[in-house]
Amino acid sequence: MSLGFFSIELYFDPALENQVLKAWNVLARRQISTQLIEIESRPHITLLSTPILLDPLKLQTLIKTFASKQEPLPLTFSTAAAFAADRNLLFLAPTPTISLLQFQYQLLDLLKKESVEIGEEFAADSWIPHCAVAQEVPKSRMGEAFCILRDLKLPVSGYAMDIGLVEYSPARELFSFPLGNVGEG
Repeated sequence: MSLGFFSIELYFDPALENQVLKAWNVLARRQISTQLIEIESRPHITLLSTPILLDPLKLQTLIKTFASKQEPLPLTFSTAAAFAADRNLLFLAPTPTISLLQFQYQLLDLLKKESVEIGEEFAADSWIPHCAVAQEVPKSRMGEAFCILRDLKLPVSGYAMDIGLVEYSPARELFSFPLGNVGEG
């Protein structure tokens, strides 16, 4: 039985993913934070995270069907911010477009119909879309970390291209599907 947690994640096109990885690597080289690299995570926006054991086979069909009915989502990371109360998590925040918010809301609506519990932080009126770039940043280095992110020359834009289910920790992708995929895999 797993002691980790599950996460449904939205993945980016290669160019946008590389921009995020660039930030991870600079923060790691400066010894500010290496955790995301160490757990073998992939740059993403978390749509849902839960410690409750999920049935991947049940979700696989649901998410595959959902993904096939979607189109790649335009994303623009316009802000660097932090959740100080959440392990000093430093992140890039996408501009919260109607299409991104509706995407997450529609997914959670489907999951609720399958009796998947949705935590309060992922509810439609509480969810803060974000892409983690550093975890457990020492308070004394937060300013330096923000300066590194400023050097990314925000905003950076691209597309969300895939959705997947991941089990942590370390990160183990159980499956992922491209948005708009109409063919059988």
